[in-house]
Amino acid sequence: MKKLYYKIEVNSSAEKAYATMLGLDNKETYQQWTGEFNPTSTFEGSWEKDSKIHFLGTDENGQIGGMVSLIAENIPNKFVSIQHVGVLSGDDEILEGPEVEQWTGGFENYTFEESDHKTTITVDLDVAESHLEYFEETYPKALKKLKEIIEKS
Repeated sequence: MKKLYYKIEVNSSAEKAYATMLGLDNKETYQQWTGEFNPTSTFEGSWEKDSKIHFLGTDENGQIGGMVSLIAENIPNKFVSIQHVGVLSGDDEILEGPEVEQWTGGFENYTFEESDHKTTITVDLDVAESHLEYFEETYPKALKKLKEIIEKS
């Protein structure tokens, strides 16, 4: 896996950036910015530390798929760490095998640092080599969309 890093500054408090990014007050805010990855992107589960969460969407064939993950850490308004432990295929969790091995143990971390009424969101994530180009192209678009959502609400 490769580690990717992204950073964006938003004109808002860390509290608002955190809540908007995770869709805590309105799940649609999460769905809007992650829609850059998949227009049907959503999540099921809890953002609480040690909770299981599914990140899912529908593919071009109408099949539901996504990631099975654990919330490794959640310090409100400061830091969220997601550990990917498997993949979803329809209603089935696949937690071992070749499809999962490329993601197992990978983390996706979000850090929120507030200063002078602005918040810097730093993202670091582990990406399977096979998805590197996709994430390098799509993640900046998703963060730009997140910035728009945070600053307009």
